[in-house]
Amino acid sequence: MQAHNPGSHLTRHHHVTIGTGAAQEDYDFHTRVLGMKSVKKTLFYDGAVPIYHLYYGNDRGDESSLVTTFPMAHTGVRATPGSGQVSYVSLSAPSAAVDYWRARLLEHGFAVRDVERFGERYVDFQHPCGVNYAIVGVDGDVRPPRSAGPVPAEVMLRGTHSIGVSTRSMDFMDEFMEVAWGGRRIGEDGPLVRYALGAGGTGAIVDFVIEPQRRPGSWTVGQGAIHHMAFQVATHAQQAELKFFIEGLGYTDVSDVKDRGYFDSIYVRTPSGALFEATVSHDPSFTCDEPAERLGLDVMVSPQFKANKDELMAQIGYLRD
Repeated sequence: MQAHNPGSHLTRHHHVTIGTGAAQEDYDFHTRVLGMKSVKKTLFYDGAVPIYHLYYGNDRGDESSLVTTFPMAHTGVRATPGSGQVSYVSLSAPSAAVDYWRARLLEHGFAVRDVERFGERYVDFQHPCGVNYAIVGVDGDVRPPRSAGPVPAEVMLRGTHSIGVSTRSMDFMDEFMEVAWGGRRIGEDGPLVRYALGAGGTGAIVDFVIEPQRRPGSWTVGQGAIHHMAFQVATHAQQAELKFFIEGLGYTDVSDVKDRGYFDSIYVRTPSGALFEATVSHDPSFTCDEPAERLGLDVMVSPQFKANKDELMAQIGYLRD
């Protein structure tokens, strides 16, 4: 094995992508309840069926602040939750704000559950479509929050903290994480195994939930499941080196580089079954097609839909801000 591990190019989360239900319901949940900024409204780049791709994050849409969704209700396609998927995403908030978030979620009609994982306090709840979310108290998270939303900045979410991957076992997954993905195993808590990437800390954590009896979940994009988790790589040269390295390990199902308009991505199906992505942001990224002061206000359609934008928007509808 070469001394330099290209897996070390993966430094932290970039975004998580979730199949949700109705578009307006999803938009209201993220922007009105969670207070996240609408960073970008665009359409799914793959396939011929028009599907929103919505991005939520902080003021600039910084890497690791991002939750992105494919609202799928109009397609009728539902996912089957199970093992082999990312099963939950947790979002960081200051520790002193956890009670605020618990009360806010209850006020908006969400059922909540208080949980401790790895000595951290979590408030578990669900997206209206059933996907598992959590808010976790984290001190010292320096990522800037959204500054002017319905939630005061001092208690606002900072970004993704950890994801939970449901796996039937860690056989082969430990090797993948340590060799191919450049992570390090930093802890265990009951059925949970924690890995960290890069410098570690909030926004760079992957937790595996070992569930040997759980039936496999679906891999298609569908309502009610997290589709994939994306991790940040700094440059295209590093991304190319990582792809070549992973393929050399025998993971030959690594995708070609896909231009997603605001970043370039490669995808790999991990031994756990979960889909991981290695992502390089464009420069500029979200401001390449609209100014910073208008981020997330207009629908920026992907290239294959530009000629038919009006017709397609009539099918999926414009969102109410």
